[in-house]
Amino acid sequence: MPSRRVITGRSQEPRRRFAEELRLLRQERGESLRQLAEALGWDASLFGKLESGATLGSPEVAQALDQHYGTGGLLLTLWELAVGDPTQFKEQYRRYMMLEAEAISLWHYGGSTVHGLLQTAEYAHELLAEGSLKSEERDQQVEARIGRRKVLEGDYAPPFRVILSEAVLRNSLRAVPKWREQLQYLLEVAERPNITLYVLPYGTGLHGLMDTPVTFLRLPDGRTVAYTENIVRGELVEETSRVEGLQRRYDAIRDLALNPAESRIFILRLLEEVPCEPST
Repeated sequence: MPSRRVITGRSQEPRRRFAEELRLLRQERGESLRQLAEALGWDASLFGKLESGATLGSPEVAQALDQHYGTGGLLLTLWELAVGDPTQFKEQYRRYMMLEAEAISLWHYGGSTVHGLLQTAEYAHELLAEGSLKSEERDQQVEARIGRRKVLEGDYAPPFRVILSEAVLRNSLRAVPKWREQLQYLLEVAERPNITLYVLPYGTGLHGLMDTPVTFLRLPDGRTVAYTENIVRGELVEETSRVEGLQRRYDAIRDLALNPAESRIFILRLLEEVPCEPST
C-alpha cells in the first residue's frame, strides 16, 4: 500500500503535532505567551513547554485552550492521541504498550515496585530518576506513564487483578508526603469495580515468582500473553506453554494472598504508620 500523502506538511507524530497546533493557533491570534497565560490563568512557562513538546499538560488545560481558540474539541482530541501514543515510550516497550491498550483483562504480580498503571506521578518520577534519563526525557516518560492510566478508566475499562508483595508497600518513597499519596491512591483505585487488589504479606513462604514481576494480558483474539521484567530487561512471552506455566505460579500466589477486604485493611494500617506532615 502506498505511504500516506502528507497534505499539511505538519508532523504525523501525535506529541509533536499537538505542540505544533498550539504554537500555530497562538501565532495566528497574534498573542504572546504572557497574554495567553493572563487570559487562561496558568503560568506562561506552562504554555511555552506545551509548544516545545516538553510537556503535554492536563486535559483541563487542553479543554481551556479549545474554548479559548474555538477549536471545538480538536485540541483535546490531539491531547488524547498524544497521551496514548506508544511511540513516546522507549522502543523496547512499545509493543507491550500497544497490547496493554487493547487488553480485555489484565492481571499482575509485583514483588518490588507498584505497577505502572497504579503509580502516582511522584512515584514514577522517583523510580525513573534512578536511571540515566535526562531531566526533560524523564519528565516526558513520567507523563507517558501517567497517561497509561486511561486504560483503566471509563465505562468499558478492562478488569485488572493485582497482587502486590508486602515488600512493594514497605519500600517507601524518600518524600514521606508523596508516599502517603501513593498508598492513598492504591486505596482509591481499589474501590473501582474493575480493579481488585491483593496483598501478599511477609511470612507466606517461598513461591514461584519470587524474583519475577509479571503482567498477563488477555487480548481480543482470545490469546493471553505475559510480560516479565527486571532491572536489566523485559520480555514479552507469547508461547502458550510458557504463559500457562507463569499463570499456574500466579494462581498459587493468589491462594496465599490476603483477600481484597483484608488487603485494604493492611494498606490502611501501613498508611497509619506513615508520619503526617506537621500542622502549621
